[in-house]
Amino acid sequence: MTQAASPARIPVTVLTGYLGAGKTTLLNRILTEDHGKRYAVIVNEFGEIGIDNDLVVGADEEVFEMNNGCVCCTVRGDLIRVVSGLMKRKGGFDAIIVETTGLADPGPVAQTFFVDDDVRARTRLDSVTTVVDALHLPLRLADSREAVEQIAFADQILLNKTDLVTPEQLAAVEASIRRINPLAPIHRTQRSAVPLDAILGRGGFDLDRIVELEPEFLNPAHGEPGHVHDEDCEHDHHDHHHHDHGHDHHAHDHAAEAGIRGISLTSHQPLDGIRVTNWLNALLQDKGPDILRAKGILDIKGDDRRLVFQAVHMILEGDYQRPWTDADNRYSRMVFIGRDLDEAALRAGFEGCVA
Repeated sequence: MTQAASPARIPVTVLTGYLGAGKTTLLNRILTEDHGKRYAVIVNEFGEIGIDNDLVVGADEEVFEMNNGCVCCTVRGDLIRVVSGLMKRKGGFDAIIVETTGLADPGPVAQTFFVDDDVRARTRLDSVTTVVDALHLPLRLADSREAVEQIAFADQILLNKTDLVTPEQLAAVEASIRRINPLAPIHRTQRSAVPLDAILGRGGFDLDRIVELEPEFLNPAHGEPGHVHDEDCEHDHHDHHHHDHGHDHHAHDHAAEAGIRGISLTSHQPLDGIRVTNWLNALLQDKGPDILRAKGILDIKGDDRRLVFQAVHMILEGDYQRPWTDADNRYSRMVFIGRDLDEAALRAGFEGCVA
């Protein structure tokens, strides 16, 4: 069978966020709006979504079909079984959205899509999207380790209820999100109103996209597409945690107590490929449970292509992508997001990989 004939893998978005942050509003929009796509939504409990019965067409025991062609089903037991069941339905889907309850660490859910061969053959993890609420987030970061983990794990963040806070509060909330996760683009929303194609099909787990995320990625504190300020890049990892120290002291301290933050490492000298591989493998073996996410673009001595990688806990994937061009200032950069990371040890290990 040729590659062309094989069915395309369906993108899966893992949707997480605290109860009340606006996840349900977003799911209801997916299930009822006239967007012309077929989405399958997998939830823990129908009750939480409160599906309007007038919009339900046919319901068998586990699956509700909606007027707009989307379907909704619950996870009773095994996620892999539910996904496999959806795959057998006629007509296929444009995307699958898996909602995890307010308290769940999305890590194991995300890993499901890497470890089961059947699921992997039919689906691909598109992103982990976290919905947070601008008004209550400082409190959540203070009282909930899960809230911090959900942000740390995200590929993109929906910062909802932005109309309920002042511009200063919004800036402080974004700064505290950035300290935990310097990688994820933030979509500011009200009532979860975001164009669905802006958050679904983002390719957050696609290695090719790591390179496209560069502006955001290279300059986490104040990255704007097209504006990469070299001098900021250089000092970013030093002043990163000091910059909004004054006005959001409160949120900062609690995020620090949870011990979760992003650490960025940069080198302008080429790295030794074998050393990097050995170091990363050993690091993930040893610290995997505490490293929630990692991404990197590496300049390997003797190779004209950039090596990009990402990791979810202990699962590491990497690949050579496009060649460096003359316009590129060749460099290596890694970002680790995790719990109680030893920045000095990471830096020493990274510097030990210089060719």
